[in-house]
Amino acid sequence: MNAKRIQILTDAKNDLDEGRKFYNKHGKNVGDYFWDSLLSDIESLVIFAGIHRKEYGFYRMLSKRFPYVIYYDVNGDVASVIAVLPMRRNPLWIKSRISGGNQPGNENNQK
Repeated sequence: MNAKRIQILTDAKNDLDEGRKFYNKHGKNVGDYFWDSLLSDIESLVIFAGIHRKEYGFYRMLSKRFPYVIYYDVNGDVASVIAVLPMRRNPLWIKSRISGGNQPGNENNQK
């Protein structure tokens, strides 16, 4: 299944901002590299949306370069990115974060 549009919800954008801030502490331009890498992963949903396994009711795609997971849902031809979370967090925290009311349609930030 292909997506014609990718929607990044506000919570997911905030996750990306937090990741960039974290990696900016590790060296010059590392945060920008994180940002660009994760956006590239998200953009690949145009081709690969819907092929990933589901976890907590959402599709789960691993980032190619950083230990992050991109949670998304597909509704028609729109892939909605719900969250972008570090894999090294406690699985209970991740589950509560994903189950915390992040549903497509609650936000309208589009990429």
